[in-house]
Amino acid sequence: MAGVNKVILVGNLGADPEVRYLEGDNVVANISLATTEAYKDRNGNRVEQTEWHDLELWGGQAKIAEQYLKKGMQLYVEGKIKTDKWTDDQGQNRKKVRIRVLSFTMLGSKSDNPGGGAPEGYSENKPASNPMANQPKAAAAPDISAPSEEDDDLPF
Repeated sequence: MAGVNKVILVGNLGADPEVRYLEGDNVVANISLATTEAYKDRNGNRVEQTEWHDLELWGGQAKIAEQYLKKGMQLYVEGKIKTDKWTDDQGQNRKKVRIRVLSFTMLGSKSDNPGGGAPEGYSENKPASNPMANQPKAAAAPDISAPSEEDDDLPF
Protein backbone atom coordinates (compact mmCIF):
# COMPACT_ATOMS: atom_id res chain seq x y z
CA MET A 1 0.00 0.00 0.00
CA ALA A 2 1.30 3.47 -0.89
CA GLY A 3 1.64 6.12 1.80
CA VAL A 4 0.92 9.82 1.91
CA ASN A 5 3.51 12.39 2.97
CA LYS A 6 1.80 15.80 2.85
CA VAL A 7 2.21 18.82 5.07
CA ILE A 8 0.12 22.00 5.05
CA LEU A 9 1.26 24.91 7.20
CA VAL A 10 0.18 28.51 7.68
CA GLY A 11 2.58 30.63 9.67
CA ASN A 12 4.99 33.54 9.79
CA LEU A 13 8.60 33.69 8.65
CA GLY A 14 11.07 33.87 11.51
CA ALA A 15 13.86 35.40 9.40
CA ASP A 16 14.71 36.40 5.86
CA PRO A 17 15.49 33.41 3.61
CA GLU A 18 19.04 32.04 3.58
CA VAL A 19 19.81 31.41 -0.10
CA ARG A 20 22.76 29.42 -1.44
CA TYR A 21 23.79 29.08 -5.06
CA LEU A 22 25.24 25.64 -5.70
CA GLU A 23 27.18 24.32 -8.69
CA GLY A 24 25.20 23.52 -11.81
CA ASP A 25 22.82 26.50 -11.42
CA ASN A 26 21.08 24.87 -8.44
CA VAL A 27 19.63 27.25 -5.86
CA VAL A 28 18.33 26.37 -2.40
CA ALA A 29 16.60 28.63 0.14
CA ASN A 30 16.15 27.75 3.78
CA ILE A 31 13.54 29.53 5.87
CA SER A 32 12.04 29.06 9.32
CA LEU A 33 8.28 29.21 9.73
CA ALA A 34 6.48 29.66 13.05
CA THR A 35 3.01 28.22 13.57
CA THR A 36 1.17 29.24 16.72
CA GLU A 37 -1.70 27.39 18.34
CA ALA A 38 -3.79 29.09 21.02
CA TYR A 39 -6.13 27.47 23.52
CA LYS A 40 -7.48 27.96 27.06
CA ASP A 41 -6.17 25.82 29.88
CA ARG A 42 -8.27 24.36 32.72
CA ASN A 43 -8.11 27.65 34.61
CA GLY A 44 -9.40 29.61 31.61
CA ASN A 45 -6.03 31.20 30.87
CA ARG A 46 -5.08 31.69 27.24
CA VAL A 47 -2.04 29.59 26.30
CA GLU A 48 -0.07 29.93 23.06
CA GLN A 49 2.23 27.24 21.73
CA THR A 50 4.61 28.01 18.88
CA GLU A 51 6.25 25.34 16.71
CA TRP A 52 9.18 26.19 14.44
CA HIS A 53 9.52 24.43 11.09
CA ASP A 54 12.60 24.34 8.88
CA LEU A 55 11.56 24.77 5.24
CA GLU A 56 13.62 24.07 2.13
CA LEU A 57 12.86 25.50 -1.33
CA TRP A 58 14.71 24.66 -4.54
CA GLY A 59 15.16 26.19 -7.99
CA GLY A 60 12.65 28.83 -9.05
CA GLN A 61 10.91 28.78 -5.68
CA ALA A 62 14.22 29.59 -3.98
CA LYS A 63 14.72 32.57 -6.31
CA ILE A 64 11.18 33.82 -5.59
CA ALA A 65 11.83 33.41 -1.86
CA GLU A 66 15.08 35.38 -2.11
CA GLN A 67 13.40 38.20 -3.99
CA TYR A 68 10.06 38.54 -2.16
CA LEU A 69 10.02 36.80 1.23
CA LYS A 70 10.90 38.80 4.34
CA LYS A 71 10.88 38.15 8.07
CA GLY A 72 7.37 38.32 9.54
CA MET A 73 5.48 37.60 6.31
CA GLN A 74 2.63 35.12 6.50
CA LEU A 75 2.83 32.05 4.22
CA TYR A 76 0.62 29.15 3.24
CA VAL A 77 2.89 26.17 2.50
CA GLU A 78 2.32 22.71 1.03
CA GLY A 79 5.15 20.21 1.13
CA LYS A 80 6.43 16.92 2.45
CA ILE A 81 8.48 15.82 5.44
CA LYS A 82 12.13 14.95 4.85
CA THR A 83 14.50 13.60 7.49
CA ASP A 84 18.31 13.83 7.41
CA LYS A 85 20.29 11.40 9.58
CA TRP A 86 24.04 11.55 10.19
CA THR A 87 26.75 10.88 12.76
CA ASP A 88 28.52 13.97 14.14
CA ASP A 89 32.22 14.39 14.96
CA GLN A 90 31.69 12.97 18.46
CA GLY A 91 30.04 9.81 17.10
CA GLN A 92 26.53 10.87 18.14
CA ASN A 93 23.64 9.97 15.83
CA ARG A 94 21.85 13.11 14.71
CA LYS A 95 18.53 13.72 12.99
CA LYS A 96 16.96 16.82 11.47
CA VAL A 97 13.40 17.05 10.19
CA ARG A 98 12.58 19.62 7.52
CA ILE A 99 9.76 20.42 5.14
CA ARG A 100 10.51 20.20 1.41
CA VAL A 101 8.22 22.91 -0.01
CA LEU A 102 6.24 21.89 -3.09
CA SER A 103 4.19 25.11 -3.32
CA PHE A 104 3.62 28.23 -1.29
CA THR A 105 1.41 31.30 -1.29
CA MET A 106 2.21 34.67 0.24
CA LEU A 107 -0.75 35.72 2.40
CA GLY A 108 -1.89 39.13 3.54
CA SER A 109 -1.65 42.49 1.84
CA LYS A 110 1.42 44.55 1.05
CA SER A 111 0.81 46.62 4.17
CA ASP A 112 0.66 43.45 6.32
CA ASN A 113 4.09 42.28 5.20
CA PRO A 114 7.37 43.88 6.24
CA GLY A 115 9.68 45.04 3.49
CA GLY A 116 6.97 46.61 1.35
CA GLY A 117 5.79 43.39 -0.29
CA ALA A 118 6.10 42.38 -3.91
CA PRO A 119 6.57 44.81 -6.78
CA GLU A 120 3.72 46.48 -8.64
CA GLY A 121 1.70 44.00 -10.70
CA TYR A 122 2.80 40.94 -8.74
CA SER A 123 0.01 38.98 -7.09
CA GLU A 124 0.99 38.07 -3.54
CA ASN A 125 -1.70 35.40 -3.48
CA LYS A 126 -0.20 33.67 -6.52
CA PRO A 127 1.57 30.46 -5.44
CA ALA A 128 5.03 29.64 -6.71
CA SER A 129 3.43 26.55 -8.21
CA ASN A 130 -0.19 25.63 -7.73
CA PRO A 131 -1.11 22.04 -8.55
CA MET A 132 -4.78 22.80 -7.85
CA ALA A 133 -5.06 25.74 -10.26
CA ASN A 134 -6.47 23.71 -13.15
CA GLN A 135 -8.74 21.50 -11.06
CA PRO A 136 -12.48 21.75 -11.77
CA LYS A 137 -14.53 23.56 -9.16
CA ALA A 138 -16.68 21.37 -6.91
CA ALA A 139 -20.36 21.25 -7.76
CA ALA A 140 -22.88 22.57 -5.27
CA ALA A 141 -23.80 20.05 -2.60
CA PRO A 142 -27.09 18.26 -3.26
CA ASP A 143 -30.06 18.97 -1.01
CA ILE A 144 -30.13 16.16 1.53
CA SER A 145 -32.88 17.54 3.73
CA ALA A 146 -35.45 15.07 4.99
CA PRO A 147 -38.15 14.29 2.38
CA SER A 148 -41.71 15.34 3.08
CA GLU A 149 -44.48 12.76 3.38
CA GLU A 150 -45.66 13.62 -0.14
CA ASP A 151 -42.26 12.59 -1.56
CA ASP A 152 -42.25 9.21 0.13
CA ASP A 153 -42.93 6.57 -2.55
CA LEU A 154 -41.19 3.74 -0.75
CA PRO A 155 -43.39 0.61 -0.30
CA PHE A 156 -42.48 0.17 3.36
